[in-house]
Amino acid sequence: MTEDFSIHSELAEKACEFLTSSTDPFHAVENSTAQLRAAGFVRLRKREPFNGKLVPGGKYYYTVNHSTLVAFAVGSKFEAGKGGFKIIGGHTDSPNLKVKPMNVKSKQHGFVQLGVECYGGGLWHTWFDRDLGLSGRVLIRNKDTNKVQQRLVKVEDPVARVSTLCIHLQSAEDRKGFAVNKETHTSPIIGTKTLLEKGAEEQIGGGTNWDKGQEPALMKIIASKLDVSIDDIAEFELNLYDVQPAALGGIKKEFLYSARLDNLATVFCATEALIAHATSDKFQEDTDISLITMFDHEEIGSQSHHGAGSPVMADAVRRILSALTDHPNMLNPDLHSACTRRSFVLSVDMAHSIHPNYASKHEPMHAPVMNGGVVIKANSNQRYTTNCVTGFIVREIARLANLPIQEFVVKNDCPCGSTIGPIISERVGIRTVDIGMSQLSMHSCREVMGIADLTYCLELFKGYFANFRSIDDQLEG
Repeated sequence: MTEDFSIHSELAEKACEFLTSSTDPFHAVENSTAQLRAAGFVRLRKREPFNGKLVPGGKYYYTVNHSTLVAFAVGSKFEAGKGGFKIIGGHTDSPNLKVKPMNVKSKQHGFVQLGVECYGGGLWHTWFDRDLGLSGRVLIRNKDTNKVQQRLVKVEDPVARVSTLCIHLQSAEDRKGFAVNKETHTSPIIGTKTLLEKGAEEQIGGGTNWDKGQEPALMKIIASKLDVSIDDIAEFELNLYDVQPAALGGIKKEFLYSARLDNLATVFCATEALIAHATSDKFQEDTDISLITMFDHEEIGSQSHHGAGSPVMADAVRRILSALTDHPNMLNPDLHSACTRRSFVLSVDMAHSIHPNYASKHEPMHAPVMNGGVVIKANSNQRYTTNCVTGFIVREIARLANLPIQEFVVKNDCPCGSTIGPIISERVGIRTVDIGMSQLSMHSCREVMGIADLTYCLELFKGYFANFRSIDDQLEG
């Protein structure tokens, strides 16, 4: 490993811009699709057939629920029955505080607060005393056309804050440990009743039960941001986020400090790698389909319409393959099975770096460090999908690209997390390996990773798209 971290700075600064602007899954997907469009990728509409629209050498993308992304590039020399899929899977969501559907709260003691729900397994104490903005998706009703439009909104000002209780009012028992009651302690303050009560008197149109459950101050700021009237707002999905931007840190600027590194660092690298491959000379000789799928809802188990447990990936493989066959209306099951057997998935989620203050939590021979390379994650109980063959393929990709690789196995006396790998492997039947970049403070409001690992991950992904076929063809059986 080099100590000159400046060679990694340009990519890291670009990642900072992506992370800062991608405040929720909707914005993460929107920012990724903007990059793809700029690189010549064509948008597909999932409600329309793909038949007649896909060709070898083509580059495409579509979204599901505007929070799950599917993007792919068909190798210029792809032939149905001979090629497979080189897939990178990740996720767009992170633990956060989501605004409740009925978010108005009684204005106790002169404060105006929002009703919020804890999403995922967050380290909720890290959300206290942070300057919080709002972002997400809003449904706007157009009275002239009677259509409902989906629009993204972002309130970048620090409009909310969850404050801690001062030490002087805590008991000795309270001071021993900060125990968060997720229902009563996490409601953010957005103002005082005296200043906001005039706004609260404004009549919210419609008078439905949903309308009456909305905090008027929230509705006003959404309407102002989108330049619509309050009456036009039909629904929304909003979450809170820390407005502090991503930044490089450490004495040598070797770290990246940001919210949502888990798992937007993967989304960033995967998008960059797919674009790089689709514009490279290697792509002109590619006989496979390179595909990235970034799912929503991993942090809550993936069991949703557009999570990894849904048909999204299986449908993508089937529809793309069908559209590229000579007889798209009669996809041969044997051809489909042969294709999946020639395919591979990198399931990519962030990994746990060893923590110098809690080093006993890692098994000494499997203790990844930040800036030490991509981590292969293994678990014999199949919490991760890695086996000797799938792990070998990743190591060979890294060897050819001269990249460092690390290994992680959880200690026997510690629980093991999981991710989308086992779910995809079971649902789609494609060989899968679990890997990731190491970080500290996972699921905190503010996380940290090494900037060299962004470079290592990007180069590994590019090597995967370029060299997987030759490596896989060397494997017997």
